Amino acid sequence: MPFVPVADALAQVLKGARPLGSEDVPLNNAHGRILAEPLKAQRAQPPFPASAMDGYAVRAADVQKLPATLNVVGEAPAGHGYGGRVHKGQAVRIFTGAPVPKGTDTIIIQENTRPGAEKGFVTVLEGAAEGSFVRPAGLDFRKGETLLPRFTRLGAREIGLAAAMNHDRVQVVKKPSVAILATGDELVEPGGTPRDDQIISSNSLALAAMITTFGGEPVDLGLVPDRMAKIEDAIARAAGADILITIGGASVGEHDLVQDAMLAQGVKLGFWKIAMRPGKPLMFGRRGHQRVIGLPGNPVSSMVCTRLFIKPLIAALTGSTAPDEPLKAVLGTALKANDQRQDYVRATLSRNGKGQLVATAFPKQDSSMQRVFREADGLIIRAPHAAAAKPGDLVDVLAIDF
Repeated sequence: MPFVPVADALAQVLKGARPLGSEDVPLNNAHGRILAEPLKAQRAQPPFPASAMDGYAVRAADVQKLPATLNVVGEAPAGHGYGGRVHKGQAVRIFTGAPVPKGTDTIIIQENTRPGAEKGFVTVLEGAAEGSFVRPAGLDFRKGETLLPRFTRLGAREIGLAAAMNHDRVQVVKKPSVAILATGDELVEPGGTPRDDQIISSNSLALAAMITTFGGEPVDLGLVPDRMAKIEDAIARAAGADILITIGGASVGEHDLVQDAMLAQGVKLGFWKIAMRPGKPLMFGRRGHQRVIGLPGNPVSSMVCTRLFIKPLIAALTGSTAPDEPLKAVLGTALKANDQRQDYVRATLSRNGKGQLVATAFPKQDSSMQRVFREADGLIIRAPHAAAAKPGDLVDVLAIDF
């Protein structure tokens, strides 16, 4: 099977991907979720004309000639509006957020007043235009307005707005469930005691964290040895997941059994091997509604492939509209001419004296080097057969955002 270009592979992975069904969740559990339905305000904000400052609610006509002494007929703290009506020559002591009493139209801030000569009176030293420091009803929004469209990601500001709109629950798109299956006799769980010929498994944990960041629900199927029956059983157990990710066993060695196990469990293989570096031995197939992606075992390869293919797939399944376009940067180091594979070069990002984004490639790019990947800020995208590049040349960079 010939190598598949990255763009063609992504198109196959995303083909037919649509947002999943919705579910009702409490607002305090909705952070990071995607709205399944538009959200309308259930009341105005503020719901009444409100004071923007501490001071006195007055009639503007009563403070045109200064100083003006007014009779303080009551008090209006926040949450306790003054129930009466204010008449000529009267004022109400008011606090921020309280309803503006009927009959008044202006707030005099307390710094511009002094106590009157008699108890129960206040003297206004500096006047204000009609409407000063009064927040009209509906200043922020009105009842019935759609403030959060469908497919909005609910961050802290959106959560706050939804609460102000008087919503305690919201309809959100279901998170895609992503089953993660790591294979290999060489793997031992973190904290275990490996033999001299074994290594510690890190991919499952890293990928689960990435999937959570991207809006999916990871399901860890554990480590499975290189035994056909064991791999088939794990793949069978993952039948209910929206996405199945396998890690390792996707190459061509005698112990690389994942592809055969997939086929035995009814997976229809779409492609195998992509014209990219790192991550060439990547597989993709379908089993009913489920998308199955076989990742290479090298840690950096698996994470780069997850960034390139799983992130946009989760976005498509949740209706996320967040942009995911490459950044423009200038090279900080020279790069050799590229071969037939699209290359994703680990690099640091910084700003030069002109304010330009500078991408500086690491000298070592081995796909097993997690320390280098941890220190990288982005991936320089090198097209197949790209010519040699020199410092200062413009390149596309994919941000490492996980």
